[in-house]
Amino acid sequence: MDHTDFYKLLDIEKSASTADIKKAYRKLARKYHPDLNPNNKEAEKKFKEINEANAVLSDPEKRKKYDEHGNDWKHAEEFEQARKQHKQPSRNTSQQYNGDDFSDIFGSMFGSSQGHGQSANFRGQDLNAELKLKLNDVYKTQQQTLTVNGKNIRLTFPAGIENGQIIKVAGHGSPGANGGPNGDLYITFSIENETKFKRDGKNLYTDAEVDLYAAILGGEVQVDTFDGKVKLKVAPGTQPGTKVKLKGKGFPVYKKDNEYGDLYITYRVKLPTDLTEKERELFTELKELKNGK
Repeated sequence: MDHTDFYKLLDIEKSASTADIKKAYRKLARKYHPDLNPNNKEAEKKFKEINEANAVLSDPEKRKKYDEHGNDWKHAEEFEQARKQHKQPSRNTSQQYNGDDFSDIFGSMFGSSQGHGQSANFRGQDLNAELKLKLNDVYKTQQQTLTVNGKNIRLTFPAGIENGQIIKVAGHGSPGANGGPNGDLYITFSIENETKFKRDGKNLYTDAEVDLYAAILGGEVQVDTFDGKVKLKVAPGTQPGTKVKLKGKGFPVYKKDNEYGDLYITYRVKLPTDLTEKERELFTELKELKNGK
């Protein structure tokens, strides 16, 4: 059986931490995402492979089984049972099996009866799906109805889901064989941002225009937040590029009720155009006054 090295797929060491795995997966998911590689079968194949690798290595229990049994990790329990059954009852003889023996032992179990004439039961295959949402969709907790294996399942997705994030839905993968448990469903979220805000985790970033007079003399400016508008005071002498922070006006934090990031606003000073003759005279007078003429 060919062995797929999940660690090589994600370009990480076998000793990689959970954070290392998550970082590597996100980088590759962005690179090979179907939306960025339309009609590219190789990229689509690679995207599915790294999804599977991440689903296994980011789950401590699955990762342990994979490290022990490689591609046969899904049948680790059957392997252990088979190894026990292959042991001789004699006190003087015993057989030892390692990971390389697993395929041969496991192959002898398919289609055969065991012990009391019962067929082996096996866990169903895990499934991977992609769900495309708008950034506005994940600002609030919502429910979605998905059709999986011909069945409709209604799922609740907490606010704050990030682009590339994967959620496991236990028991909604392919059916098991001979009474074995179902596999799991892994949903990868593709979040499209059509707003004026840039999102970085729980924080949001945007620009706001300030007219020249408010920037010089001080005043107020109305700015957009993700859920409405607010008025801010502009200090006299505000420079272009000045940044202000609105605490708690960012994006909701995943699975943390009523916790939000911050909104960072950069002021862009808007210069007046189409000046009247009188306005030009006043600006000229101001310039001369400033220069001491």
